[in-house]
Amino acid sequence: MGEYQYYEFLAIDRPLTYEEMKQLRDISSRARISPSSFVNEYNFGSLKADPRDLMKHFFDAHVYVTNWMSARFILRLPKESFDHKTLSPFTAYGIFKVEASPSHWLLIWSLEESENYDRFGEMDCSGWMARLSPLREELLRGDLRGLYIGWLAAVTQHSIDEDDLEPLGLAGLGKLTAAQRALAEFLEVDVDLLGGAGIGSPSLGSGESVQNNLDVWLKDLPQEEILGYLLQMLTGEGQLAEQTLRSRFAAWQRQAAPPHQAPTRTVHELWLLAEQGREQRLEQEAVARRKREEQQRKKREAYLASLANDFPKAWKTAQLNAEVGSGKAYDMVCQQLVDLADAYRIHSSKKEFDTALKRFLKENSKRKALVERLIKAGLWQIN
Repeated sequence: MGEYQYYEFLAIDRPLTYEEMKQLRDISSRARISPSSFVNEYNFGSLKADPRDLMKHFFDAHVYVTNWMSARFILRLPKESFDHKTLSPFTAYGIFKVEASPSHWLLIWSLEESENYDRFGEMDCSGWMARLSPLREELLRGDLRGLYIGWLAAVTQHSIDEDDLEPLGLAGLGKLTAAQRALAEFLEVDVDLLGGAGIGSPSLGSGESVQNNLDVWLKDLPQEEILGYLLQMLTGEGQLAEQTLRSRFAAWQRQAAPPHQAPTRTVHELWLLAEQGREQRLEQEAVARRKREEQQRKKREAYLASLANDFPKAWKTAQLNAEVGSGKAYDMVCQQLVDLADAYRIHSSKKEFDTALKRFLKENSKRKALVERLIKAGLWQIN
């Protein structure tokens, strides 16, 4: 199998201009380019540009996946959204890093090695962007759990010392968003470690408390600033105004109303919790499996009861399929007779089934391939 590389970029805060799309077309003649995205796949060669440069100038999110089992996800956020002091504790060599431009942060999550050959052999990476890009909005709202998941990926790879503490005792680790779970999957975070990290994590604040904080913040906004945002909304820059307001509110909230935090735990303690997480996962899987089995049992019982309501019709259907004469049809007949045997056992008797089966075989004795299937299924024996 040859090389495969997948590049996808997404513009969120503003659409690309015509001139910008022309610049991107100069980079790739084959890429799918729109005012909001740039997508290309390579079986030979690679992108003739540094993805980080494209992020700094054009885009807000980037997914990169190769079939040599490495992957990268990058988000661009306005500089005013975070200070470096907030971001730096989550960095981990080779897995999560932060780069700065004059106006933005680049948050870069990487997976450099994997043993998940099935995942990287699929060569279909188009779904990752839709699953991961909501992380940007979450971060802009002040939700740092996406950063924590990057740090947890480093713990998974045993890149962090056992005695090191968590960057922050975050709330809500026990109930992650869909995008956060997707990032954990993308970075191949140990599922039990992820579950263990959620044990003892406080729940997130209620929507009511967030609304109260928002009310307080809005009341203190200077009038001229409010007028500036209104002007942006009326002149086609409403998305930019909303983004700026969200970023400023998130920054204010982190300082004036910091989220409830739990005590930080060591990496060693997290691995111990991972054992608890494993036990919980296995129990949840067992419960789900029993539920599925019960649903399947009820479904089969209902099906067998429907056969018993009209046995002659069921035998007629089996006969019509047998007369098709193909291997596929014979397989279908065999399964139908297995079902009939069960239906007779529950709703009639084995003796009645054997009598009906003899009549069926008398009509189909020359269909050797069918008879062989019935013998193999244990429905008939040669004396």
